[in-house]
Order: sequence, then structure tokens, then C-alpha cells
Amino acid sequence: MLIARKRDQLAATAAECRAHGVQVRTLATDLTEPGAIGRVVDATADIEVGLLIHNAGANSHSRPFLDGDLTAFQRVIDLNVAVPMALVHHFGQSMRDRRRGGILLAGSLSGNHGAMRQSVYGGAKAFVQIFAESLWVELREHGVDVLALVLGATRTPAMARAGLNFDVPGLVVSEPEEVAREGLAHLPHGPVRIVSGHEVQAASAADADRAKVVLEAHDRVRQLLNG
Repeated sequence: MLIARKRDQLAATAAECRAHGVQVRTLATDLTEPGAIGRVVDATADIEVGLLIHNAGANSHSRPFLDGDLTAFQRVIDLNVAVPMALVHHFGQSMRDRRRGGILLAGSLSGNHGAMRQSVYGGAKAFVQIFAESLWVELREHGVDVLALVLGATRTPAMARAGLNFDVPGLVVSEPEEVAREGLAHLPHGPVRIVSGHEVQAASAADADRAKVVLEAHDRVRQLLNG
């Protein structure tokens, strides 16, 4: 079951999967729109969902907070907080009852520190990690694996369209295929996995000198955005 906003890209991905002999259903919907979760539930009512992957969590309103639009910021919160909560609540109950299943939530290094133009997005990604850790504790005795896969800079089509500068000196950039492979491989070993290559940056965010951490993050984000 593939879900995305853009019908053309959704159809292309489905066709690629079918070329490998996989049966595929698609649902084109914006998960932040009213009724979207209900449409997902209806579309999967007759199948067993054994693995839930929520990776629809872009920073769709990258603005300084006071210059941004509250409605647009709310969509960032909905996509990164409210939507995964609703999906996990629905599909997780069946997994718990069957005593098997997996839940993979895409996190971000942005959830480890404040940064320019990421006030709401970073806060939402911090929620994702704590949410996943808590789910892992609650569901591990029921045979359900939970993992927050924490991404750094990743060369996704959306990131490319945003015009980010991936040539920042010292920046580690992951490829989507490698990230997906690593996430699935480490799903049984939750609750959190930092994507390979980004461990140093993640560790530096744990520094007790928060001013230093935030200013370093500010500089990285500035270079990315000014590409």
C-alpha cells in the first residue's frame, strides 16, 4: 500500500514495484487534509498491514517563526505528529493483537537541536524520537518492532527540488536507497538508529553547551539553504 500526494510519482513508484512482481495498491491523498486518515483506514480494511512506515515528514514551511504562517506551521505539526499518532494508533492495535509487526518512523537530526527556520519542524522531529522510544517500550513484549530512523542530509528528489547545497565542505549526504536498506535492517534493533555517517553530528548535539550546539547547527543550515 503506497500513499503519496502526487499522483504521477505515486503511479511511477507503483509501476516499479509491480515490475518486481509485487502486488500494489495506491492512495493519492494529502495526509494533512481532513478525512485523510479515514481514507487510509478504508483502503486497507481488507488487508493485514504488517509493517507501517511513516516517512512523509518534510519541513513544508521553512520560515523564521515570527515571519511564518501559523496555518502552514500547523500542517508541519499535523504531518509529523498528528498523522503518525493516528496511523500508529490504528494499525498498532492489530499488530499488538497478532503479536507481530513493525513500525518505522522517519526522524531527523533536526530534532536534536534548534536551528534557523526549523523551530516547528525540529520540535516535531524531537517528538517523533521520544514517541518511538516510548512505543518501543510499550510494544516490545508484544512482538512488535519499533524504530525511529534518524536521517541527516539525504539526496531525496524533494531535497533536490528545494535547491539545497549538498556541496557544503564536510557535509555527509546519504542516498535514499541506502537509508531505506539500513532502516529495514535495523528495525528489530530499536528504538533509535542514526543513519550511518551521521553519528558524529548526532553525538555533538548532546553537548551540554547548548549555545555552541545551536550556533553550529545554525551555520550548517545556513550553508545548506544558501546553496
